[in-house]
Amino acid sequence: MRIFLETERLRLRHFTDSDADADHLIGLDSDPEVMRYLGRPTPADVIRHDVLPRFARSQVWAAEERPTGHFVGWFALTPRDGGPADDLELGYRLRRTAWGRGYATEGARALVAKAFTDLGARRVYAETMFVNARSRRVMENAGLSFVRVFHEQWEDPLPGAEHGEVEYALLRSDWSAP
Repeated sequence: MRIFLETERLRLRHFTDSDADADHLIGLDSDPEVMRYLGRPTPADVIRHDVLPRFARSQVWAAEERPTGHFVGWFALTPRDGGPADDLELGYRLRRTAWGRGYATEGARALVAKAFTDLGARRVYAETMFVNARSRRVMENAGLSFVRVFHEQWEDPLPGAEHGEVEYALLRSDWSAP
């Protein structure tokens, strides 16, 4: 197991091509509440043959509880396709059983610190639907500030899409180490 980062309660490790990791992602993406602001569940064969191999070779990490090793979700810190390498997007998706326990904020804060101290990031940003209040709160608790509302064109828009998407961000120059 290749560990990327540990916090007080979480271990972020690299994904592998294992059946266990595939099963974790399939379970996560098949929960309608987890996918409420993301869209339709990802088909299992797409997870096994596309998503998991991509995660295993990118900056997306499986999140586990340190004491138990239970899978709680994933975190990501990736540059936008074609964008500057020092402008990193923070992402996260957690199992419903992990909601309300502070894991998203804990992992997000740790990744923001890692981005600025070890990865050479100039800026960390995150995006979500305007109506996704929980995710917006995580962004704020991780130190990111509201930047803008913007509107995307969706083929099959989710409820609330008419309110747009939001971007939150933090510059290294505005960040203060914990």
